[in-house]
Amino acid sequence: MANKLDVHSLTRREFLWLSSISLVSLLALNKSTFVYAESLTQTSEEVKLGRITTNRVDMYDTPSLEGKLIRTLWKDLVMPINKVEIGLGEPAHNKVWYLMNNEGYVHSGSVQPVEIRKNDPAVSIPEKGVLAEVTVPYTDAVWNPIFKKLVAYRLYYSTTHWILDVLQDDKGETWYEVLEDFYQFRYFVHSSHLRIIPPEETSTLSPNVPAADKKLEVHLRDQIVIAYEADTPVQMFRCSGGTEFYDHYLTPTGNFTTDYKRPSRHMINGNKATATTYDLPGVPWVTFFTEDGISFHGTYWHNDFGRPRSHGCINLPSEAAKWVYRWTLPHVPYEEQRAYKNGGTRVTVVL
Repeated sequence: MANKLDVHSLTRREFLWLSSISLVSLLALNKSTFVYAESLTQTSEEVKLGRITTNRVDMYDTPSLEGKLIRTLWKDLVMPINKVEIGLGEPAHNKVWYLMNNEGYVHSGSVQPVEIRKNDPAVSIPEKGVLAEVTVPYTDAVWNPIFKKLVAYRLYYSTTHWILDVLQDDKGETWYEVLEDFYQFRYFVHSSHLRIIPPEETSTLSPNVPAADKKLEVHLRDQIVIAYEADTPVQMFRCSGGTEFYDHYLTPTGNFTTDYKRPSRHMINGNKATATTYDLPGVPWVTFFTEDGISFHGTYWHNDFGRPRSHGCINLPSEAAKWVYRWTLPHVPYEEQRAYKNGGTRVTVVL
């Protein structure tokens, strides 16, 4: 490729600009002091918030691991993000820190930027169902809306789910019946917490570009994904590829194609006795490129792109994964839960 992008020639400023999809959206954060309530019944405002994604993370008085420890935060605590800063020192791969609740700084790798956006319920659902996304920090799916304490799964912001039906409970509240696509379970989610995704949000990007001119490159050493149209780079995202764990979970190198895609997938490792088990409902915008299930997909369990963290897949911010899903071939028809077709977009994975 005559115009191939040399990632090693980029200045620090250029690299941060190109790889800051999750940072740019936070630069205009308001300074709300709203704290997320479990019930989500008291507000419908759009508030810039951060959800703690790890079991615990420390808050410091400065954007640095060398700062003074203020307090420890626990998983699923949701607080306002008041400011974004570039810290000094470690970790070198991700220097973005968030000032949270005007109290102290938390490293962004353990914080999922979220919002609270309430939604009006649909009157009816098409026969084949419809795709929707969670628009609150999290919502608890229940087995039966009459017995709301019987929680099936906690579903997180930006995850996508397939709605099968709509109903009202004995108190007149509206619920969606949601398909869990791994075990084929069905559970219920409050309708205000799910936004139905319209067809235009799943249409193909750059449809006039010849299929042969589209290509994705994954650079594992730099942990970035670059999209090309002909020889021109049109997008670049930071990612998290496979991590080495007893010689397993490394992302395979070579040439592949994106022949199989799903807008939502419950990804699960059924062996719960192992330390590497995972159970991740609603993984959004999944673009597979190997027969073993390696894919590009959205990520809600961390925000620490720039270093290996996966079981072999290419973790991306959800909006980046959505872009890849829409830009690559094949196109998944809006009313379908999956599409498989040979001749997808080329993918090259290099060290």
